Amino acid sequence: MSTDSLSATFAALADPTRRAILARLALGEATVGELAQPFDMKLPSISKHLRVLEKAGLIVQGREAQWRPRRLQAAPLQEVAGWAEQYRQFWEQNFDQMNQYLHALQTEEQHDDSQE
Repeated sequence: MSTDSLSATFAALADPTRRAILARLALGEATVGELAQPFDMKLPSISKHLRVLEKAGLIVQGREAQWRPRRLQAAPLQEVAGWAEQYRQFWEQNFDQMNQYLHALQTEEQHDDSQE
């Protein structure tokens, strides 16, 4: 994934409305009207969010007669997951160190309690 498309994906994911739209589309395709229902905003505002998601490649527009349902396109999310995966070792090391520290504190407290 190029840096520009990664930036577009993160920018699209930065908005809670767009994340909610993606969560809805993870359940199956939906029309603009169906996607707009849970939000207190007009269709043009939802359409703007959909354009951002489409530009980032996160959703695609289908065609069924006069309907234009949207559906989730997961490839950019997989690429974000791959990008984040390179930091897993860092997270795990930090969690391991924190676990060791907490274990040492518990051992010290137990030792102190037994001496009282």
